[in-house]
Amino acid sequence: MLPMSERHPHHASYPELLACHECDTLSKIPALKPGRAARCRCCGHVLLRNPKGGLDRPIALYSAAFILLLLSNAFPFLTLEIQGRAEVANIFGASLAMYRAGMAELAVAVFLTTILAPALLITSSLYVLLGVRLRRPLPALRTLLSWISQLEPWVMLDVFMLGVLVAFVKLGNMATMHIGISLFAFVGLILASAAATAAFEPHLLWQRMAYGRARRHAG
Repeated sequence: MLPMSERHPHHASYPELLACHECDTLSKIPALKPGRAARCRCCGHVLLRNPKGGLDRPIALYSAAFILLLLSNAFPFLTLEIQGRAEVANIFGASLAMYRAGMAELAVAVFLTTILAPALLITSSLYVLLGVRLRRPLPALRTLLSWISQLEPWVMLDVFMLGVLVAFVKLGNMATMHIGISLFAFVGLILASAAATAAFEPHLLWQRMAYGRARRHAG
C-alpha cells in the first residue's frame, strides 16, 4: 500500500481532504499510481485506491456492458414451444406481460431494475469517466457522479437472472425452451457490470475533478 506521504512524481497533491469512514481522521491524499492504495495513518482503513488500468479499465468494461445491454434488449431472450405454439419472449416483453396480467407494480419493478436503472448507470458512468479521462469540464459532471451511487442499488440484473433460472425449472416439463442470443448477452452484461463496478472508484474521480478545477483556476 502507498504511504500517505508518498506522492506520484508527476502530479501535485489534490487540494481536498478525505475523511476516514472508520475513525473520521482527515488525510490529504496524494496522486496514486495504478494498482496502489492509500490507507489511514490511524486505523489502517483503505481511504482511496487507484485500480490497475486507471480509468481505461472501467471505461472499457462499461463500454462492453453498454453493448451487451443493447444486445440483450434487441434480440429474443427465450422461445417457448407449448403444444405447437411458439412464444418469443424478451426482457421488455416480460415486464409488459406482467402489466397486462394485472401485476403493474411487479412490471414497473422489472422494468426499472433490469432496463432503466442499468441503462442510466452505464451511460452516466461512461459520461463521467470519459469527461475525467479527457479532462473535459462536461455539463452536470459532478451531479451525475453524485447520483451514480444512488443508482447502484436499483440495478438487479442478477435477481432477474435468478427468476429466469426458477422459470426454467418450473417450465421444464411443460414446454420446450430455446435460449436466444439475448440470454447470453444478458449473462455477459451481469459479468461486465460487476467487473466495471469493482473497477469504478468514485473518490478518485472526485479528486481528479477537484485537481482539474484547481489547475483551471490557477491558470
